[in-house]
Amino acid sequence: MKSGSQAGLLFGVSLILVYLVLAAQYESWVLPFIILLGVPLAVVGGLGAQFLRGLANDVFCQVGLVLLIGLAAKNSILIVEFAEQLRERGLTILDAAVEASRIRLRPILMTSLAFILGVLPLAFATGAGAGARNSVGTSVAGGMLASTLLSIFFIPVLYVVIRSLAPGKVRRPAADEAAAPAGAVAAHD
Repeated sequence: MKSGSQAGLLFGVSLILVYLVLAAQYESWVLPFIILLGVPLAVVGGLGAQFLRGLANDVFCQVGLVLLIGLAAKNSILIVEFAEQLRERGLTILDAAVEASRIRLRPILMTSLAFILGVLPLAFATGAGAGARNSVGTSVAGGMLASTLLSIFFIPVLYVVIRSLAPGKVRRPAADEAAAPAGAVAAHD
């Protein structure tokens, strides 16, 4: 099938697009890399849920997996963005990662569980067109569940490891930049 052979290309283009948007947003090449390392957790969870329910990896499952790229990145963004803000306030990389994980835990759990519960009717739908809805709902619910449970622990560790290897320059708050000497410019990685 032609559509099945293009799935890898579709996932690759989706990841590149998300990476470039995040790189522009953060003005960094490192932070989007940390964020997107959480995506495979979601894909494995989505495919695992499909397998456990005996459903095929069809085009509807693949649509759900593309959707998971953005949804899994959301959890990572919540942790990484807050950790970067804490580093701007002077915390170390490790302290920023631990504090960001602690503070963002509840919002991550609340939004993820609300989304998972929202797609469960798709996963357990019956009637006409139920096969397509079951496939999308199962892949998205399974992927979000795996992503949420694993990224809570995985992303802070990745943040500490990668930021320790490539710390970059910490952006200074606007008030500090105004007080900085004229020649000093905050650089980004």
